[in-house]
Amino acid sequence: MKKIYNSILTLSLLATTFTVTSCIKETVPTSSATEEQIKSSDRSLSALLWGMPASLNTEDADNAHYRFGYGALMKVRDVMTGDYTTASNSYNHFSSWARNVNQGESYAIGQYLWNVSYEFVHSANLMLNAVPDVESASDEVKGYVGAAYAFRAMEYLDLARMYEFLPNDKTEAVNKDGNNVQNLTVPIVTEKTTEAEARNNPRATRAEMAKFIEDDLNNAEKYIEYLSETNKTLPHLDCVYGLKARLYMWLENYPKAQEYAEKAIEASSLRPMNEDEMLNTSKGFNDISRWMWGGQLVKENDAVQTGIVNWVSWMSNETSFGYNAYGPRIRIDAAMYSRISNTDIRKNLWSPGSFAQATAWYKYYCVGIGDCLNNDGSINAAKDEVRYRAWNAYTSIKFRPNLGKYNDVQIGGASAYPIMRLEEMYFIMIEALAHQNANLGKQLLESFMQNYRDPNYTCLVTNQDDVIEEIVFQKRVELWGEGQSFFDIKRLNYSVTRGYKGTNHVNGQRYNTEGRPAWMNLVIVQTEQNNNEAVMGYNNPDPTGKYTNWSE
Repeated sequence: MKKIYNSILTLSLLATTFTVTSCIKETVPTSSATEEQIKSSDRSLSALLWGMPASLNTEDADNAHYRFGYGALMKVRDVMTGDYTTASNSYNHFSSWARNVNQGESYAIGQYLWNVSYEFVHSANLMLNAVPDVESASDEVKGYVGAAYAFRAMEYLDLARMYEFLPNDKTEAVNKDGNNVQNLTVPIVTEKTTEAEARNNPRATRAEMAKFIEDDLNNAEKYIEYLSETNKTLPHLDCVYGLKARLYMWLENYPKAQEYAEKAIEASSLRPMNEDEMLNTSKGFNDISRWMWGGQLVKENDAVQTGIVNWVSWMSNETSFGYNAYGPRIRIDAAMYSRISNTDIRKNLWSPGSFAQATAWYKYYCVGIGDCLNNDGSINAAKDEVRYRAWNAYTSIKFRPNLGKYNDVQIGGASAYPIMRLEEMYFIMIEALAHQNANLGKQLLESFMQNYRDPNYTCLVTNQDDVIEEIVFQKRVELWGEGQSFFDIKRLNYSVTRGYKGTNHVNGQRYNTEGRPAWMNLVIVQTEQNNNEAVMGYNNPDPTGKYTNWSE
């Protein structure tokens, strides 16, 4: 693994993307190889292959410590929902997204989201550009191409769903320039796009983007069977099916979404994670072997070496290093937590609502961090109460440092994070079925929950909309912190409610919306408009300051 991640070097990330137009140079400068050498060398093609998962973990802190790649985008999406909150705004580099400030076209936080997303696209385009004639390539290289198509489809699907303008309660589709931007997504840049084309490259419509992604996934499905690498930082056939399931959910083509979710489940060799795996103090949600697809940090990554600008720093509350230990501990929304059944095994992923309820919960976090145990290994309740009160209620223990090494960034920071899990496919299948037949969807939800999450679970609602909301709620619990709930809230026009009696959202983030939030229509950055004339005048309205903070 060390050799793999050290060998990506300049061949995999040959250029830094500052705008879309900088992604599409017809030749890619490098100090170590020409473009023809890259195309002709199997070793170089292998480096381009591994450059795709490596690009997801690129750290670019530059005094802005939210910049650690794909995991950062996942976190951004989650802080924009109501499911996820923090103990304070202190040391919180993600608070602008939670507070709906600085969301306009001229701000650095939006620049990063745009740049890093197109860097991921660029890494896939490099691979595809290096193999212009796939059919005459070796089987090994065909597998590489299949992976590249899947990577590109994943990122464009994310981009489309983040930037597509959908109706909301605060901004209108007709923007300040008088242009209607409803259902516009992002410009499409491929391995064949020239710089001249990119400088006049309009936002793709939903239909145009859907066809592009579907074509990429069809190509991925065609060639991915040749991929012999089994490492789960690369997509395989189950992931391609999973991406198709996500695509058809976005398009509200529920029969197709159900079909491909079922195919993904069948193609996977996995089963849903059990209680021991989820709550394991050394491998809880840091073990890539339990997922269909994941990102993997290793100690040599710059992100790990920083100690603070990485997934574990921002997502694990148990470490003695990183940001979460110093203020912005991540927590589940109090109302969401209270709705989870006490017999649901997932409820133990967060600290109880009061210390009095914590007795049975001690083992899940004391054993992991050790500082609330007596010398003989028994629980020291006095120490535990001090730590519990420092943590506050509803604090997450979902994402553990690697091997439970809470005080060793070189080991603990070298964690994995989930990009796609089997459980998501179950919930896509269940929701897609419910859109077609609410009763059958309800029955399938009860079967999944009783078998894997809560033996006492019963779905108490019958109306189709209510059944779908319950399914999506259980999916949001399941995928909490994994960057997926944003898409369901936006797709289904659900409200975000952070201001209510008993809220644990900090002041300044207590916004309540009527339907999907305006801030879920991300704004395209000014640099892209400066370099791409077709985007000028077709930006999403700035949602900054459109909501009033709730107060009692």
